[in-house]
Amino acid sequence: MSNVFDSDSPTNLAEYSVSELSGSIKRTVETAFDQVRVRGEISGYRGPHSSGHAYFALKDDRARIDAVIWKGTFSRLKFRPEEGMEVIATGKVTTFPGSSKYQIVIETLEPAGAGALMALIEERKRKLGAEGLFDAARKKRLPFMPRVIGVVTSPTGAVIRDILHRISDRFPVHVLVWPVKVQGEGSGEEVANAIRGFNALEPAGAIPRPDVLIVARGGGSLEDLWSFNDEIVVRAAAESRIPLISAVGHETDWTLIDYAADVRAPTPTGAAEMAVPVKAELEAQAAALAARLQGCMNRQMDQRRQSVRALMRALPSLDQLLALPRRRFDEAAAGLGRGLELNTINKRRGFERVAAHLRPDLLSGRIAERRQTLNERIVRAERMVERLIDRSKSRVGRAEAVFATLPARLQAQTGRAREHLANLVRHADTATSHRLIRAKAALAAQDRVLQSLSYKNVLKRGYAVIRDDEDRPVSQAAGVSAGTAVSIEFSDGRIGAVTTEGGLPPASLRKRPAKPEAGDPSKQGSLF
Repeated sequence: MSNVFDSDSPTNLAEYSVSELSGSIKRTVETAFDQVRVRGEISGYRGPHSSGHAYFALKDDRARIDAVIWKGTFSRLKFRPEEGMEVIATGKVTTFPGSSKYQIVIETLEPAGAGALMALIEERKRKLGAEGLFDAARKKRLPFMPRVIGVVTSPTGAVIRDILHRISDRFPVHVLVWPVKVQGEGSGEEVANAIRGFNALEPAGAIPRPDVLIVARGGGSLEDLWSFNDEIVVRAAAESRIPLISAVGHETDWTLIDYAADVRAPTPTGAAEMAVPVKAELEAQAAALAARLQGCMNRQMDQRRQSVRALMRALPSLDQLLALPRRRFDEAAAGLGRGLELNTINKRRGFERVAAHLRPDLLSGRIAERRQTLNERIVRAERMVERLIDRSKSRVGRAEAVFATLPARLQAQTGRAREHLANLVRHADTATSHRLIRAKAALAAQDRVLQSLSYKNVLKRGYAVIRDDEDRPVSQAAGVSAGTAVSIEFSDGRIGAVTTEGGLPPASLRKRPAKPEAGDPSKQGSLF
């Protein structure tokens, strides 16, 4: 018995290699599970690999299965998977012979009902709201009349046509369109880049910077609008320095960009109506305001005219205004002649008072002093010039004695210095002569002034100076009594006289005219 059991026993089982067995299992699994739908929660998702493929796992409360999404399939997904999201995956189950593992190759991926997406949106909304991206203080007011409008939307859909048509009807302005995908893989990045691209334009650049932005998309399901719930789109809308209008979906559709935008429009057409006013209404309003302004101006002018008329009635006439100035002018004209006479008399009296203080002896004394001072200065100047000449001659003599031994060049310099000294001497003589001439001219001018102010020139015109016994001038008749001896000075000498009363000479001194002889017609007297 022991020999029998120790020997190799024959068997009818086929023998497989490891590779053959793994390949057989792979074919069996793929045949049995060609297309499956699996519901589970995403676990271990870290984003797409550097190769573009995505690796993660689907799990429930009791099991776990690895999953993979190839690069081509990943780009066609309507939304990106996220950690913890409950999804329904459709694909094929296959094995990986290298590690004896099985996995599902996902071809389509969708959320496990709208409730899961709404929960994800609410979670993201709470997160971004906590950062202040949805605060009302961040909202910017839309410009009343923008010059350029930027539109971020698909260039081929009906949305852009509705917006352009509505803007053209209301108020035609310049519209810039940034074409983007509005759903599918990469649409969120394109929308965010478009918003940031418009904000990066220079206000005075070749492409004008928009005054307001419109992010628009037509209606659709929650999955179709999922790109506008991406965090990158919401942050770009909140960071936009240009006022932004969100017009995504219909009036009942809400996305996270609606909370971050400055204004939310119910439809793309409504966004166009919010962006620009109605030109016809503005023209009508301007015309109404112009009419009101014209009416106000007319009423104001009428009121001003009435006020001016009332003021004109209160103003006096021209004759009344000029009556008092005319009277003053007449009075001034009437008193002008008398005033001139009085002014002339006052000026004559003032001149006489000043002339009374000008005595010939005082002027003669001042002229004598000036003449003596001038003569002394002339003598000092002559002495000074003589001393300078003597000093110069002595210096020249010493210099000649010294320069006699110097070279010819120094002797030439000495000759030039001697000529310069001679010129200086001549200039000194000329200056002295000119100064003497000016002094003599000034003395002659003062002498002429003295002669013009001397009373002797007045005596030559027929006047006389009456002096009392103390040789003082008598200027008033009241100061002389009858019988006073006075002297009368004429231009050629003096005579003595005795005063009388009444201003007439004594009778004995009066000469009686000779009577004409009778019968001489030439001696006939005058009737006058």
